[in-house]
Amino acid sequence: MAEERSAAVEPVKVGDVVKGTVEHIAAYGAFVRLGTGQKAMIHISELSQSFVKKVEDVLAVGQEVQAQVIKIDEKNRIDLSIKVLQAKESRPPRKREDDFEKKLSLFLKSSEEKIADLNNKLKDPRGSKKRSSSGGGASGGAGGKR
Repeated sequence: MAEERSAAVEPVKVGDVVKGTVEHIAAYGAFVRLGTGQKAMIHISELSQSFVKKVEDVLAVGQEVQAQVIKIDEKNRIDLSIKVLQAKESRPPRKREDDFEKKLSLFLKSSEEKIADLNNKLKDPRGSKKRSSSGGGASGGAGGKR
């Protein structure tokens, strides 16, 4: 009976666009029952062009999906992708020089603040006394323990 059913329905091939229903969701992807009765998997990385933290953010059990067959392995496991059917998100070209100049400016500002803070701590008479007395004691104590 299974042979008759598979003979009546043509098996899917790589590149086919298929429809199916989400049957199970796992941390790494979703399992889909195709119209042919075959079971396939959509890996989390193939759900969307953008980052997907959890499969549940994109799919739900019982949801109808349309995907493209991207791989059928030697054990006849079918891998699907929703991502390849989506139009690629076009990003505006970045101006690298402007980005570099902005990063450099922020870095220099941050560095100058840190150096000024360090200089203030070194000039502070209370800070320098604590440093010299605790610094000598700490090194002597650490040397004795070793």
